[in-house]
Parts: sequence; structure tokens; C-alpha cells
Amino acid sequence: MTLSWVSIARLGLVQMCLGAIVVLTTSTLNRLMVVELALPAVLPGALVALHYGIQITRPSWGFLSDTGGRRTRWIVGGVAILGAGAFGAALGIVALERSLALGLTVSALSYALIGLGVGASGTSLLALLATATAPHRRAAAATITWLMMIFGIAMTAGIVGGLLDPYSHARLLKIVAGVGLVALALSALAAWGIEARCTTRPQPEPMPFRQGLTEIWAEPRARAFTLFVFLSMTAYFMQELILEPYAGLVFGFTPGQSTTLSGAQNGGVFAGMLLVGVMATGFRRGALRDWVVAGCAGSALALLGIAALGQTGLARLLLPATVALGVFNGMFAVAAIGAMMQLAGEGRAAREGTRMGLWGAAQAIAAGFGGLVGAAAVDLLRTRIDTAAAFGAVFAAEAVVFCLAALMAARIMASGRPAPALGGQAHV
Repeated sequence: MTLSWVSIARLGLVQMCLGAIVVLTTSTLNRLMVVELALPAVLPGALVALHYGIQITRPSWGFLSDTGGRRTRWIVGGVAILGAGAFGAALGIVALERSLALGLTVSALSYALIGLGVGASGTSLLALLATATAPHRRAAAATITWLMMIFGIAMTAGIVGGLLDPYSHARLLKIVAGVGLVALALSALAAWGIEARCTTRPQPEPMPFRQGLTEIWAEPRARAFTLFVFLSMTAYFMQELILEPYAGLVFGFTPGQSTTLSGAQNGGVFAGMLLVGVMATGFRRGALRDWVVAGCAGSALALLGIAALGQTGLARLLLPATVALGVFNGMFAVAAIGAMMQLAGEGRAAREGTRMGLWGAAQAIAAGFGGLVGAAAVDLLRTRIDTAAAFGAVFAAEAVVFCLAALMAARIMASGRPAPALGGQAHV
């Protein structure tokens, strides 16, 4: 028995809860550190990078969910760890005001828990979706779960923003604790009983994690797809920290205008995800590959257009170009998730969680790496060339990486046959 649309939507509620908790740590607490506590912006940046770095443990969480027999306990347990980490991060805000050393210690431990919770729950959730969703529904399932995550982020940000005023540490702790408890309860109810009704999957023979991961890494397609995920997500995140500064420094956008630009981009991402979810459902196997390639190629063209605008000064075209970038980013991202779910079941049986964990780790590392490289490259180039050209060079480099990712996607997902090893890249 495969997942019904209702069951897919229920699992999407878990993804919504993950987004609801994470946004508190990446947005609300970030602002409190920089504005209310007047701390350097690099501090929350480093803590967010820590939570991404900890997600290198995703393969181990996926392996545990493969070999343990039940994924639901890792899904719900991960949400519990995430909620505890978020509450600890809020305590870190209180501690930072009194003692920098104590606050940093509490915050670092808490953000490590956040990374562990996201890794455990998110990886097991995707593995369950990959194993129990009918092939023709996987693109739509990826769209539903990711749109619900975006909804959770937006809803929580809006509600918490209203409840936090007038601000106090006590109010912050109550809100974060409340969000965590509601998310845990909702996740447990949403996931309850779904896995038991799914088709029984074969259980792998017990073996050490290192051996299990080595077996997956020996599969040419899994190995190649890991590199694709890293390349494409590096490109995806390279512009994250520099697009708004580009709008301000090159086109003179005010903070409000640049924030609107970012919101428009996210709106484009939403539209691109929705487009793939509607159009790809029921299509042939190669459809996801086509959407991934089109999303990567379109993102590259949009980035080249954004770079060219800096040389022409046509500020009025920056908004539509950014929306186009968002649409193609959304197309690529949700199709790539659908492709992950499709490819996770190929190769050795009962290793879906390990594969999803490997790809999730590559995505997390790329998220931190891409943002850091993009920002550092702009800073370096601005010391040598004019500002518009510096930003344009980075956007152009990002476009090249997207093109490489498109070529890899076309090869890895071609025709459904096992992909050959990618030459020298096979043992990266």
C-alpha cells in the first residue's frame, strides 16, 4: 500500500513544523543578537553555519532509520530534539546579555542540537516519502511538503512577530517553548500510524554504519547524484547573501525596496514549485529530469540577466529578473527533491534513508559553502574592480555552476538506465 494524498499532506505537516521551529533560530534570534544585543552579525551567521555543518550527520540518521525498522520514531524524535535546541538557543539570548562566554557556550550547544534534530527528522521523513509514495506522485509529494514548509515559515514568522511586542526575554522563552511543544504534538499526530499502513519493506542485514555508507558510495548513480546536489545547491545559495546588497549598492534600493525584492524572489520560488507539482504529476519518468535541467538552465540565464543589468543601470528590470530567478530556482529545487525520492529506491534495497542522508548532507554543506563563497568573492573582487562588475562576476560564476549542474542532471537521470561512473569524479 502506497501513501494516499491525505497521508502525504499529513507528512507535509511535519515538514511545516520543522520550518516553523527553524525560522525562529535563523530569523528571530538572529535579529535579537544583532539589534537588541548589538553583537556582530558574524556571530549568528556562525551559529547558523554550525547547524548546517552538524547536518553532515544526515547519512548516519538515514542509516539508523533504514536498519532500525521504523522511521516514525526518528521523525518525531528529531522534532523533539529540534524543539529542545530552539529553546536552548532562546536561553542563549538571555545568557549572552549577562556573559558572552556562557551565552556562546549555550548557543553553540543549542544550534548543534538544532542541526541534529533537522537531520534526524528531515532525513527520515524524506526516506519515508521516497519508499512509500507511488512513482507518479513523487513530484507532487515533494511540492506539497515543501510548500507546507514555506507556509510554516511564513505563518510562524508573522504570528511570532506580533506576539513578541513588547519584547522581553520571558516572552521570548514562552513563545519559543510554545512553538516547540505545538510542533512536537502536531508532528506526532500527523505521523501516527502512516508508516504501519505502508508496504512492508525489506530489512537490510545488520552491519556497521561505515560499511553501509561504503556500499552506497560504491553505487555510481548515488555517488554522481551527491556531486550534482552539492554543485546545484552551491549555485542556489551563492546569491543568498549578496542579492540585497547588490540592489542597494548598485541600484540604490532602500532597505524596504531590497526586502521587497527578496520577498518577490521567494514568491517566484513558490510559483516555480507549484508549477512543477501540477505539471509533473503523472508524466513519464524523464519528466523530473527535464524540470531539473530546465530549472538549472533557466536560473543560469536569469543570473546572467541580473549581472548584465548592473552594467546598464536598468533598475526597473531588476524585479522581474529576480522573480524569474525565483521561479527557475523553485522549479529546480522541487524537481531535485522529487528526483531524490525517485533515485533513493534504486540500487541496494532498504537503503533509501542512507541515500537521502548522503544527499541531505551534501545539500547542507553546500548551503553554508555557497553563501560563504559568494559573499567572500564579492568582498575580494570589490577591492580590485568596480562594485557592479564585482557582483556581476559572482553572478556569472554562479550561472556557470548551474550549467554544470544541468549537464550532470541530464546525464545522471537519462533514460532510467544505471549511470556510468563519472570518470575522475567517481571517487570524489
